[in-house]
Amino acid sequence: MDGLEQDRELIRALVAFANIAPATMARQAGVSPSTIQRPYSGTASTRLGRSALEKLQAAFPDFPGWEKGATAEHRLPFRGFAAERDPDLVELDEIDLRYGMGGTYLDGPIVAEKRAFSRELLRHLTHSAPEHLFWAIGDGDSMEPTIRSGELILIDRSQLSPRSGDGIWAFAWGDVGMIKRLRPLPDGTVEIHSDNDRIRPALAADDDLHVIGRVVAVVRRL
Repeated sequence: MDGLEQDRELIRALVAFANIAPATMARQAGVSPSTIQRPYSGTASTRLGRSALEKLQAAFPDFPGWEKGATAEHRLPFRGFAAERDPDLVELDEIDLRYGMGGTYLDGPIVAEKRAFSRELLRHLTHSAPEHLFWAIGDGDSMEPTIRSGELILIDRSQLSPRSGDGIWAFAWGDVGMIKRLRPLPDGTVEIHSDNDRIRPALAADDDLHVIGRVVAVVRRL
């Protein structure tokens, strides 16, 4: 049984024990719904983070799987991946906010979880310090084929000033979060471009945009 399957068995056993829906479990534990729903449905591509496990244990301390039985191994393997126990690993935030490559309203709570990641691989993706980086998920097809819906996106928060048409940026335009190409113009406006040629460019005043960071990597399945 691999790690993702272990997570699936754990979450399903915990849901059965608590006799509640996965979404209700997420709410009671203070984690994002996708943290529970993905392993529950078998669609997770990454393992449960240490912080999520600790929150689940705090919310459901009487679950027997924490101490014995088939799911007992779930506690220690995740702690074994902690960055402080392996010098090659560093913890990055994963933000549960599906940046709309077409546009997503930023009116809900933002939940961050720590994910261990290889320092060596990270150095191949960016020279920025880990504290400036976080993962998010793209949603929509307006940045096809460069970024596909559902792919993991690495965003660098230290880069906040698009000065040319080069690069892809995560930003908020009013209350709408987007991932697009930004092209500042001499008159102080900014063109918002999609890589999907069916989507027309938009024009915004520079003061209306809040840049969150630059997209520096995309992780996809082949």
